Amino acid sequence: MADKDSKMLTEAIQGYLDWIESIEKHRGKPTNLRHRQRLIDFLIFAISKEVAWEEMFTLDTLEAFRTYSGFKSAPRAIINLSQYLFTHGIIDQPIKILKPKAPLPGIYEQYLLYQEQGSKASSHYLRNVRRLMVRFHRYLEKESITLCNISIDHLDAFMAAFKVTDVSRRVYRHFLRGFLKYLYYEKGILKKDYAPLLVGPRLFDQQKPPKFLRPKEVEKLFSSLTLSTPADIRTYAMVHLAYSLGLRPVEISKITFDDISFNKRELALPDRKAHNPIILPLPDRTIKALAAYVIKARPKSPDRHIFLKYFFPYRPASANMVTQSLSRAMKQAGLPASGYWLRHTYAQQLLQMGHPIREIKEMLGHDSIDSTRRYLSINTEMMRKVLFDEEL
Repeated sequence: MADKDSKMLTEAIQGYLDWIESIEKHRGKPTNLRHRQRLIDFLIFAISKEVAWEEMFTLDTLEAFRTYSGFKSAPRAIINLSQYLFTHGIIDQPIKILKPKAPLPGIYEQYLLYQEQGSKASSHYLRNVRRLMVRFHRYLEKESITLCNISIDHLDAFMAAFKVTDVSRRVYRHFLRGFLKYLYYEKGILKKDYAPLLVGPRLFDQQKPPKFLRPKEVEKLFSSLTLSTPADIRTYAMVHLAYSLGLRPVEISKITFDDISFNKRELALPDRKAHNPIILPLPDRTIKALAAYVIKARPKSPDRHIFLKYFFPYRPASANMVTQSLSRAMKQAGLPASGYWLRHTYAQQLLQMGHPIREIKEMLGHDSIDSTRRYLSINTEMMRKVLFDEEL
């Protein structure tokens, strides 16, 4: 290893550790000493093995260091270092470890490709479908059942084997119904369309009115929001988007700089659920909340997504993370509500302002008018005025 390479690696590690220390100090957390030690071990390894700079951040070197150090988690520190160097333009590309996909027979892979190309399914959606496909294939193999011979009894038994919540089971059932439709309509493997028959236990008297916040609760929510930390400022912007535009968590997570026009005060949603793109006007308070986050709290990253996670390498915030941030804001305000109540509140406000239901449907991004009717099944304010002469 040339002295030049040794010096470059030493400076790279020191710069990265200084940067990590400043980040952790800002977040009020102690520096990860184990992480620091792994990088020092890597420096010693690179010098002793005379690894050239060009070969420093490759999978082969990473595997050799894993064997050398004897720690399974040792490569994580090196991967993060490579991400840091790539972000700062010091190396051409970071180390990427692709997790091997669970093997599946051809028909399953064809269905996943069909979903990706035909339905434009997201990578997150496809990963979840693949997990279900793996479990379904293993179940059929275990029971010695072929796809062409499955029955509704087999399908019900498979679904009953899931040790998950009812909500998760409904999601898995939805994934499986899509596969069954594909086998029947696209491939002709099934003699009957079992998708409509694959349903959960019948629930009686479960229709509930939409849950939304009253004006005093909205005031309580916003008065409880703080701007003390970067995470607080990020949550503040997310709450404004959910309340003033009725956005779903997944829609908030997908917003990029290309979608926002601060001059026109508009937000474009090109990749909306049910393929209903729309351009929405941005209220002043929402624009200010977004600007405050971008200027003061957003990590510096070339990624075009607006909302990022607060740990390196600053990947885009997921829909689950947005949901958790909104829920924490509700809990902090002392409200027994979830973030989705903000979307319901937005729908109720549109109704009270006199917007027709079909216009509300477009604003909410619903595919069916029935979905919008469920949101607006009870106009509580009008009912109270008529029956009780009571203002909300």
